[in-house]
Amino acid sequence: MFQSFENRADPSQGRPRLSALRSIMEKEGLNGFLVPRADAHQGEYCAPHDERLSWLTGFTGSAGFCAVLNEKAGVFIDGRYRTQVKEQVDLAVFTPVPWPEVKLKDWLAEALPKGGVIGYDAWLHTASEIEDLEEALASRGFTFHPTTNLVDKIWPDQPAPPQGPITPYPEALAGESHVSKRARIAKTLQAANQSATVLTLPDSIAWLLNIRGSDIPRNPVPHSFAILFATGQLTLFVAPEKTSDELRAHLGPDITLRPPSAFLPALHSLQGTVRIDAKTAPVKLSLELAESHATPAWGDDPCILPKARKTKAEIAGTQEAHLRDAAAMVEFLAWFDAQPAGTLTEIDVVTKLEETRRNSGALLDISFETIAGTGPHGAIMHYRVTRETDAPLKDGQIIVLDSGGQYLDGTTDITRTLPVGQVGEEETTAFTRVLQGMIGISRLRFPQGLAGRDLDAIARYPLWLAGLDFNHGTGHGVGVYLCVHEGPQRLSRVSEVPLEAGMILSNEPGYYREGAFGIRLENLIVVQEAAELSGADDRPMFDFLTLTFVPLDLRLIRADMLSTGERAWLNAYHAACYEKVAPRLSHDAQMWLSRATQAI
Repeated sequence: MFQSFENRADPSQGRPRLSALRSIMEKEGLNGFLVPRADAHQGEYCAPHDERLSWLTGFTGSAGFCAVLNEKAGVFIDGRYRTQVKEQVDLAVFTPVPWPEVKLKDWLAEALPKGGVIGYDAWLHTASEIEDLEEALASRGFTFHPTTNLVDKIWPDQPAPPQGPITPYPEALAGESHVSKRARIAKTLQAANQSATVLTLPDSIAWLLNIRGSDIPRNPVPHSFAILFATGQLTLFVAPEKTSDELRAHLGPDITLRPPSAFLPALHSLQGTVRIDAKTAPVKLSLELAESHATPAWGDDPCILPKARKTKAEIAGTQEAHLRDAAAMVEFLAWFDAQPAGTLTEIDVVTKLEETRRNSGALLDISFETIAGTGPHGAIMHYRVTRETDAPLKDGQIIVLDSGGQYLDGTTDITRTLPVGQVGEEETTAFTRVLQGMIGISRLRFPQGLAGRDLDAIARYPLWLAGLDFNHGTGHGVGVYLCVHEGPQRLSRVSEVPLEAGMILSNEPGYYREGAFGIRLENLIVVQEAAELSGADDRPMFDFLTLTFVPLDLRLIRADMLSTGERAWLNAYHAACYEKVAPRLSHDAQMWLSRATQAI
């Protein structure tokens, strides 16, 4: 299996490891040290070598950081992880801090009112992050000091850096050659009078060069750095062990391969104006560029937006991947419904779902660790079942099942909430409100130029009417056989990036009652130009094309709560599920799908 069920969180190790870190901090003359969940590439997911936050604290979430002081250690986590963190860290020595409501600069100012020297690894923090801290706390006497990573010094069995092979990605699926992409990005550099740009994000480099890697579990990206010049030529800094004759032939003569050790010297040799993304590049780069003859120009990674605007080939491939994945999901759901209540556990569910995906013959990996939380576990938004936490599915509970697959032609991400036996009215009412939010986004038509923050409330409105809400964004961007979480597009109250045609997003409202149950529903959608309407204003508008076609459980829906429009959308969606997916199914699953998509 791709997924394993070992317990990676060990709160019992937090106290001795924290003590060891504080000892070395004292030797280094530091009053604090920052431990982010980040690597030098600032990706959301890390290789085992870079899981410093998890090793130190026990917290395994995909976002967060720890600020270690002499007397306090704060673990900063957002709303997705506030239940999880309490179960994974030793609360006697680590204090969960609600972030971003509580800013690190404010926490430090209160914890160290007389100032102090805070150490940090310059490879693991962005330039904007450190600059903001320095500006906010300089008047209070704080100094931020780059140093070697202190966690690495006390981690005796730290895994080696990953050395996964890099492979070409088919141009037919990408929809554009890497020669064309490089020329396109080079023109943006020329227009800005910039001689080069430094690329550090693995998915940007993978997209630009039409390559994929295997350095990060669940995310097919390579660890590398690149310098793209305004001529369109590029130098790729990557371990030779990852390359092959096939890769070199794919890259061609305009791309030079150099080992990672040559990266910093190459920065020193740059001249002219060099673009660097202060929000994603490690501060180490700006420190090194300061010693060169180049002039840094702060600007967005020039690959981020072009990567987000999917080509027709990428959208077509993603649609096929989602239909293949939908067939696997329906085969699983038919099996699930055939099992008597009380006979399954969470691990049984995860194992069977991966099996049905594997049966397609096209699954290359899961796109993230499957979330299968029944009863109270469902309220832990990013719950990961282990052999120690594996719970039986009891009659009357609901289970949140959030999963996805990595296929060569697309990345999938789908959440369904399922009943186990007879479920109570409280759960079905909440489920219906979550469904109404998802339908609201699915039916939405909106003027071009709006950002995710302008749409997020649509998904929450039915919950707000009942005084309910959820502590995560409504949706994230998704790549094409790349990262399942992809920026810059989001459906979130904090996202200011205008949505554009071709952007893929998740549509996943939810509701979570700690200690009782959780609900989440998720489809993937893609932004497209909306069809013209008779009598409408002469203004360009977008709507969403649904990519996911798996039925929503009718047993959890209170039909009396749905409006006429919501009911019509649901019936049309279920009709499309049957039409598109039934031909791909076994006989038994096809019969199940026929019943699961009946009109209401």
